[in-house]
Amino acid sequence: MTADSNTRRKEIIAYLSTQTEPVSGTELAHRFGVSRQVIVQDVALLRAENQEILSTNKGYVLYQPLTRGTGCTGVIMTQHSEEQTIEEMETIVEYGGRMLDVFVDHDLYGQIRADLVINDMDDAREFCRKMKVSTSRPLKVLTGDCHYHTIAAPSEKVLKLIKEELKEKGFLR
Repeated sequence: MTADSNTRRKEIIAYLSTQTEPVSGTELAHRFGVSRQVIVQDVALLRAENQEILSTNKGYVLYQPLTRGTGCTGVIMTQHSEEQTIEEMETIVEYGGRMLDVFVDHDLYGQIRADLVINDMDDAREFCRKMKVSTSRPLKVLTGDCHYHTIAAPSEKVLKLIKEELKEKGFLR
């Protein structure tokens, strides 16, 4: 248990930096001997200090940008039904890509973004399973199914292949 909140926040960053999978708020709360709400507040304060902590549907991850020469990112605009979500994700990850986020341009609120961090088919299936049982709807329903993703790929060539495949399947706009 950490007595000092500043020390705890430093330890949260240190712990997240060693993890390869998302860590739930409940797990962090247990690890640091505080409530889940304290962890939520700590994460908010860390983000205010420009710590790039992503909140995924599986938990928190520390954003680790691609280092020079190890890959690239691109933004795609896509449109498809809820049932086609798994196919969109599968297309991206089967080429070695990762779906980092989803965002929409809303007429009233501007850009609304959520972190996804879909690294593989297990992540894709888990997201789609949660989407089916959730009472909440995906962001894309706010904009007639039109939405954007930031895609990470190991190279420009792979990113281009992903885009070509998504275009061939009729997903790109």
